[in-house]
Amino acid sequence: MSIYNDGRARAAKECTVVRGDLRITVLTDRMLRVERCAGGVFTDEPTQVVIDRSFAKPQFEVSETDDKIVISTKCVKFFVNKKSLAVECERGGKRVKPSSRSNLGGTARTLDGTFGVVRMLKSGRGKDRFFFANIRSGVMARNGVAELDDSKSLLIAADGSVQPRRQKCTDKYVFAFGGDFAGGLKEYYALTGATPLLPKYALGNWWSRYHAYTQDEYLALMDEFAKRDIPLTVATIDMDWHIVDDVPKEFKPHNPTQCAGWTGYTFNRKLFPDHVRFFEELKARGLAVTMNLHPRDGVRYYEEMYPEMARACGIDPASKKTVEFDLTDEKFRQAYFDILHHPYEKEGVDFWWIDWQQGTKSKMKGLDPLWLLNHYHTEDICRDGKRGIILSRYAGPGSHRYPLGFSGDTMVCWKSLKLQPWFTANAANIGYTWWSHDIGGHMFGKGDPELYVRWLQFGVFSPVNRLHSTKNGISKEPWLYGERAEKIAADFMRLRHRLLPYLYTANVLTAREGAPICAPMYYGWDSPYAFEVKNEYTFGSELIVAPVTSKAGRDGSARTTVWLPAGRWTDFFTGETVEGERILTIKTPLERIPVFAKEGAIVPMIAEREGNSQTFDALEVRVYNGKGSYTMFDETGSINFSVETNGKVTRFNIKPSSDCKTETIKVVFANMKRAHFSVREYLSATGNSVTVPCREAEILAEEVPAE
Repeated sequence: MSIYNDGRARAAKECTVVRGDLRITVLTDRMLRVERCAGGVFTDEPTQVVIDRSFAKPQFEVSETDDKIVISTKCVKFFVNKKSLAVECERGGKRVKPSSRSNLGGTARTLDGTFGVVRMLKSGRGKDRFFFANIRSGVMARNGVAELDDSKSLLIAADGSVQPRRQKCTDKYVFAFGGDFAGGLKEYYALTGATPLLPKYALGNWWSRYHAYTQDEYLALMDEFAKRDIPLTVATIDMDWHIVDDVPKEFKPHNPTQCAGWTGYTFNRKLFPDHVRFFEELKARGLAVTMNLHPRDGVRYYEEMYPEMARACGIDPASKKTVEFDLTDEKFRQAYFDILHHPYEKEGVDFWWIDWQQGTKSKMKGLDPLWLLNHYHTEDICRDGKRGIILSRYAGPGSHRYPLGFSGDTMVCWKSLKLQPWFTANAANIGYTWWSHDIGGHMFGKGDPELYVRWLQFGVFSPVNRLHSTKNGISKEPWLYGERAEKIAADFMRLRHRLLPYLYTANVLTAREGAPICAPMYYGWDSPYAFEVKNEYTFGSELIVAPVTSKAGRDGSARTTVWLPAGRWTDFFTGETVEGERILTIKTPLERIPVFAKEGAIVPMIAEREGNSQTFDALEVRVYNGKGSYTMFDETGSINFSVETNGKVTRFNIKPSSDCKTETIKVVFANMKRAHFSVREYLSATGNSVTVPCREAEILAEEVPAE
């Protein structure tokens, strides 16, 4: 059953308070909906943002004064002004209200053309401006109360189509999460829908460049990566796959920065004489395939698909009349997918990169065509129960249901890099956890090896690592940046691939539990310092990352301010352990960045090997002294791990599920240099590691003096 027709959008009657044209719905102990609709005709359908209003039935009390309705739950007391609909919240005797000043911000539609400059837009309103990252409001706030206005959001019908609201209404949601940001995000997801589980290939290294490759050049490049033992999982084919220059002269670009062939669906045979074989060759190399779309200009008469598209849309092909792009038209929408996209998907395209840059207006009043593209493309690529993704820009609250996010064309400069760690983690405040950046930057730049490596290191410890650049500038192959930079970049890309078990598990936790892969530090710790270290974030459940975003000093090391919460933390790269609850200045050479594992952390990785294989048949699991537990997920099974340290002895347990496909596990006790192991059966042991068959087992590791 579709999420849009399962009845969850209608709240239980006992959770509503109605006074004429005013309705208040108590969604949870901390979430309130406030509506005013003429004639008392309220909205019970899913909207572009909200799909479930019935997931909780909280207990509450109602009292009333001349000007206010007071809703008291076990957590919060809400004061709703009957006239203005302004809401104040009281917790612990302190009354606060939503404000733009206290709001922690959400995310932005795009970083196109930005140099790392942020502009916070009040209450989510305001026009986008070039050169700024226009950050709109989120649902988290320093004072514990935020508000989201859903009044302009359209309705989603049972079949997934979009419809206007029946009448103009005020429709807003108040979130009184206090300082429980992680718990609040889970409630927000319950209201707005879960983030879908991503296919595994999305979590590896992507290759992308805006460049007119021939198919042989592209395949040769993939082979060069393989020759240098640099794994990739996604091959991105930018817009030059289709006819771009050889278009009839009567077609002019709508934007002077674009070309007349910006939109296209017919392969350029000069570059790709046999695209089916090209797809087959990429698949043989273990690569998923995505291709770029700019659908604004519809389907024109020179396209191979034009006759079929024209007839499907009621146009005489002999007229050569353009089939205009209009996803609000059901005939066009069906033909758009059936004729333009599904044939390519059958031939090997796994998903589409939707590069919409043409504004927010469509033929349906109030409907953003970008949101519609994201909605329908996700519904289509995931048809028949498939697990799929798109790559597209952010289109407002609720967009987390349509991952992945393409953040746009940034400038190659240190300021752009400095913005991205904060920008990525902060997006959790509106539930948007899967940003994909142009790693290394898109435009300009002079091939600075240090900036390139630092950006790539952030990419490895970010949701999606997609190397990208424009055609006019230095590309992002590691070997173009000098011998030292190449070695470091290649090592980090290998690390990204090896981290797939950890990344895929974080992916599962996002989809099942609403836990973002990247989250601001204040999601995990209640401390003023957690708000100050803006470029530091949690990465999965076990690690803290603080990417380097500034140049090195004369000594060759960069300096990064890092706050470590209470406890013992171990440097992921050096193995050095430090006590937390303090702010440190970490010096790092180009070869590493500050990444710290918590006490009792367990980090599963693919065992070292060559190639693009994404199978978890052989694992390496890093174990850090302390007490902890961790469940690693694969596509077919799972493994429960637990660790407990007592003195110099660490006890580590392995318990795989019956459908787990892992065969061997190399257990590395990261806080030891040398250990004695007590295990019934093992394949090999050396230093601080032991390799065992993947079956239920207990390993005792006793630290012994190094030889």
